[in-house]
Amino acid sequence: MFKRLTLATTAALLIVAPSAHATIGDVFYIDLENHNATQPSSYTGTQAIYGNPAAPFINSLITPGNPNAQYVSYATHYNNVVATTLAPSVGNPTGSTIPAQTVHPSEPNYLWQEAGATDEVGNDNAPYTAGNIQTTPNLSGLLQAKGISWKSYQEDTDLLNTSGQNFNGAGGTITSNVAAASQYEVPLTNFSGASAAYTNPYNGSDQYNFATKHDGQLFFTDTNGGDNPTSSNVEASHYAPLQQLSTDLANNTVGAYNLITPDQYNDMHTALSTNFTYDGVTYLAGTDAEQIALGDNFLSKIVPLIEASKAFQNNGEIVIWNDEDEGDTAATDSQFSGVEIVISKLAKGNAYTNDVSFNHSSDLLTLQEIFGLTGTPLGGAAGATSLQSLYQAGAIPEPGTWALMLMGIGGLGAGLRIARRKQMAAIA
Repeated sequence: MFKRLTLATTAALLIVAPSAHATIGDVFYIDLENHNATQPSSYTGTQAIYGNPAAPFINSLITPGNPNAQYVSYATHYNNVVATTLAPSVGNPTGSTIPAQTVHPSEPNYLWQEAGATDEVGNDNAPYTAGNIQTTPNLSGLLQAKGISWKSYQEDTDLLNTSGQNFNGAGGTITSNVAAASQYEVPLTNFSGASAAYTNPYNGSDQYNFATKHDGQLFFTDTNGGDNPTSSNVEASHYAPLQQLSTDLANNTVGAYNLITPDQYNDMHTALSTNFTYDGVTYLAGTDAEQIALGDNFLSKIVPLIEASKAFQNNGEIVIWNDEDEGDTAATDSQFSGVEIVISKLAKGNAYTNDVSFNHSSDLLTLQEIFGLTGTPLGGAAGATSLQSLYQAGAIPEPGTWALMLMGIGGLGAGLRIARRKQMAAIA
C-alpha cells in the first residue's frame, strides 16, 4: 500500500511539476522591414543594422554589459525562409513543387509568420485583391479558437478625418485624432500621404503610410471576420490603432499575443521626404541611413514603454523581428541574417546568442509551444528548430510537458488550470 501511494504521489508530482517553472507570459512582436542584421560585404543594396551608427538603440540591445541588454537574447543566424513547395490552396488542392528559393516579397513572409507557408501568394497586394485571402489554419485563428486573446496594433489606422469619420475607409484629410473604440475597423486598405492636420508621434513628421501587406492577420478569414472592405467588421475588437497600446498597457488589458505594426516610415521600409534628426545626427531625406534611424528611433520609444508595463514585468516578452533578408538567394541564404531579438526576464540575457540557425518557422513553433497549441504544428513549424535555446530552462513548455499537464488535469479531476493570465479560458 505504501508503495502504491508513493508511486501515485510521484506521478502526480511529475504531472504538475512543470507549472512550478516560470513561463513566458504576454508576447509582443514588433515587425521591422527590409534590412539585414548582418550581410556579406559584397552586398551593398542596403546597410546592415548591427554595428550601424544609425541604430544606436538596437546595437545597445545586443552589446553585453549594456544596461539595455540585461534581458536580451538574440539570434546570430536568423535566416530567410527557403521554400521548396507551395501549400495546397484553392485552385491548387495538392500543392506544387518549386525550385528552392528564399521567400519574397514582404507579404508572403507575413503570411508565413501566421501560417508557416506563403499560401501561394507572391505579391504585396491588399486583402481581397488578386485572390489574396486565406482560409488555412493560422496562429491567431488557433488562439481565437482556444479562447486565448490576441490584439493587433497598427500605426496610422483608426484616425479621424476632418469630418470626424474613421479615415481607414472614409478617406478625406487625416488628422492626429484617434477614433473612439466603437469606430475601430479591421484595416483592409492601404493608404499613405501627408497632412498638415497630422503629426506622427514618433518621428514628428506630417507623413503617414499604412500597408496591409505588413500584417498577416488581415489575410485570413477567421481573423479578419471574413469581411470585405464594404461589410461589417465583426473582428474589429482585435484591431486597434497604435495609440491604444499605451492605454492597454496601463490598464493591463493587452492580449496574450500582441502584434505591433509600425507604419512604413517607422519600420525601416521607407524614408521620409524630409530630413530626420535622431540622437544628435541629422539624416538626409530619402536615404537608407534615414530609414534605419527612423526604425531605431521608434524602437527606442516603444520598447521601454512595454518594458515598464505589468504585462512585461510578469514574465512577458518582446520580440523584434524583420520580414526578410535583402539580396539573398537560396544558395547565399546562410550569409545573411535578419533581426531576431528576444527581450524578457526569462531570456538568458546580457545579449546572449549562439550559433543555432533559426527562421520564421522557429518563431511560429515557439509561439505554438508558449500557448500550448502544439497538437498541429502549422506549415513549416513542423520540424522547425524552436527558439528555446535563447531562453532560460522551463520558460517555454516542451510539447511533452503540455501533454503531461493536460493529462494531470484530467486524471486528478480537480479542475487544475495553467496559471497563465488571460491566455486560456479552459485548457481541458
